[in-house]
Amino acid sequence: MNRKSEHWRAGLLRRVGADAIERSITAPSRSIPHPQPLSRGARGASSETESLGFEVLGWCRSTRRAFLIATAAWPALAWTGAVFGQSKQPVLIGWLSLSSRESGAHTFAAFREGLAALGWKEGSQIILEERWGDGRADRLPSLAKELAAKKPAVIVAAGARAAVDAAKGAPKIPIVMMAGGDPVAIGLAASLARPGGMVTGVTTLTTELTGKYLELLLAAAPKLRRVGFLAYSHNPNVAKVMEVARRSAAQYSVQARFAEVASPEEIEPAMSRLAKEGAQALVVLAGALLQTERRRIVKLALAQRWPVVAGPRVFAEDGALLSYSAQPLALYRRAAYYVDRILKGAKPGDLPIEQPTTFELVVNLKTAKAIGLTLSQDLLFRADKVIE
Repeated sequence: MNRKSEHWRAGLLRRVGADAIERSITAPSRSIPHPQPLSRGARGASSETESLGFEVLGWCRSTRRAFLIATAAWPALAWTGAVFGQSKQPVLIGWLSLSSRESGAHTFAAFREGLAALGWKEGSQIILEERWGDGRADRLPSLAKELAAKKPAVIVAAGARAAVDAAKGAPKIPIVMMAGGDPVAIGLAASLARPGGMVTGVTTLTTELTGKYLELLLAAAPKLRRVGFLAYSHNPNVAKVMEVARRSAAQYSVQARFAEVASPEEIEPAMSRLAKEGAQALVVLAGALLQTERRRIVKLALAQRWPVVAGPRVFAEDGALLSYSAQPLALYRRAAYYVDRILKGAKPGDLPIEQPTTFELVVNLKTAKAIGLTLSQDLLFRADKVIE
């Protein structure tokens, strides 16, 4: 069954454009565990962003921290006009992802669809140069340098880890990121409203949503007392994500058990440790490796009869009890918009970093029955999709 999507406020919705950014507006709270409905009439978005469920953060998070990665100024080699049209040769666009080609095929396809919808033709106008890490974070720095050597007009980085390594390995090339967490905190931008350097794109709310995962898990299984959290240690936001998880566990009076993994080989031992520590359920925290290895993670969890909650929808489709996230394919289609703007002469530092406003709750009723869990009608009513 399909349910109408809920809209949550995560910041202040702003119109796309320099005139909107210039206005000074006080931002509302960013609290996620108990979000307020976002009224369509109050949003004031352009139809372009509203139709995709994105907001441009008009609040500018003041920061005095130095850029760790992104340079504040457009380099001397900056475009003085549109990239496309200066040469009769097709424009090269780089793609960097920690995932495997198989695992990331759907997101890469969505990005290509976005480019096609904007009128870009592969072969005659653009060429896509792909690099996949196959879940190995240590491969990303060399892959980023390989892409930089190809001199692409722009690199699309799928995930926070890829964005960090792309910015380090190709400091003079614009980066369009599709990443979770806080790009300001990890040194990729000066602020969301004014990135100021070579990195822009879309950031999802994976850090802030950690508390929401636990809330939903307890709505499905109220008697849980010990919950395992599986984290990816190479996620640049991992410390903050785990901090939010600890606070959420304290808020809901459950005991938290944590396990971090850095490679596929560490997943099964980590899950075994959580089982020995008495975990009764599993929250899969943000991390490209964990998404790549989701089938193995879900299989191991179901062997323990654990309900599992994660962000990306593909987890629920592969057997997790719940997933809650922005619609991933819309995010990657949105990346094409940024690439289009940059190829037509825009500076990445002038393009505000956006975040989604529409989130999707998927419930796998088939999994609930398999592990002997009876879900409340309230939770099922809240779901945007129920897998039966």
